[in-house]
Amino acid sequence: MKYISWNVNGLRACLNKGFLDFFNDIGADVFMLQEIKLKEGQLDLPLPGYHTYYYYAEKPGYSGTALFSKTEPLSVTYGIGIEEHDHEGRVITAEYKDHYLITCYTPNAKQDLSRLEYRMVWEDDFRAYLKALEKNKPVIVCGDLNVAHEEIDLKNPKTNHHNAGFTDEERNKMTELLSAGFTDTFRYIYPDKRDAYSWWSYRFKAREKNAGWRIDYFLVSDILKEKIVDAKIHADIEGSDHCPVELLIDIGS
Repeated sequence: MKYISWNVNGLRACLNKGFLDFFNDIGADVFMLQEIKLKEGQLDLPLPGYHTYYYYAEKPGYSGTALFSKTEPLSVTYGIGIEEHDHEGRVITAEYKDHYLITCYTPNAKQDLSRLEYRMVWEDDFRAYLKALEKNKPVIVCGDLNVAHEEIDLKNPKTNHHNAGFTDEERNKMTELLSAGFTDTFRYIYPDKRDAYSWWSYRFKAREKNAGWRIDYFLVSDILKEKIVDAKIHADIEGSDHCPVELLIDIGS
């Protein structure tokens, strides 16, 4: 199976920057988006051959996720079932015969870290949600998880140490998630690969200099890790400040 995840930073804007060219060329079995920045009725996007699911934030022009699947899932749910978290369109869960597939847009701690405390609550609740699903069948979760886990995952770790996305608190929560039984697919295949990033600031010609961060992931339940075929970062694909990431895995739909 070929899975793609992409934070498009506004789907309508990305459509004007080559989204459909990549979508059609890559031929994913499931294509998942974060930060679609849509409200219902704002976009008519025919995708022949795909079942389409959108989860809109209540706040206009903010957050939101989408999932496009060639195979119709057994079920699709929106949110994680906790009122505090389910207003921003952040999680879609698709159930298939042998696994759950989740697209997630993790809350940003904000530049001033004013949302870091909330982020910690989210992390614990989201991890518990994944582990509850895992009691039924293995889990694959992808998306913009808004954290560079290790120093190798961003260009300038020293100068960003206490910045949003690279605070000790956020990194520790990613460690907790992985320790709870999940595998970072990219690092499983490429444990020492450097200069592999999925997000670049629009400032300071960061993308041109490849001064980026790897904050977009595919994680799988540890039981699936030996089924991973490859994990790719499509850094050459523009259209957003993030690029698409890919998982190839030997698993049925």
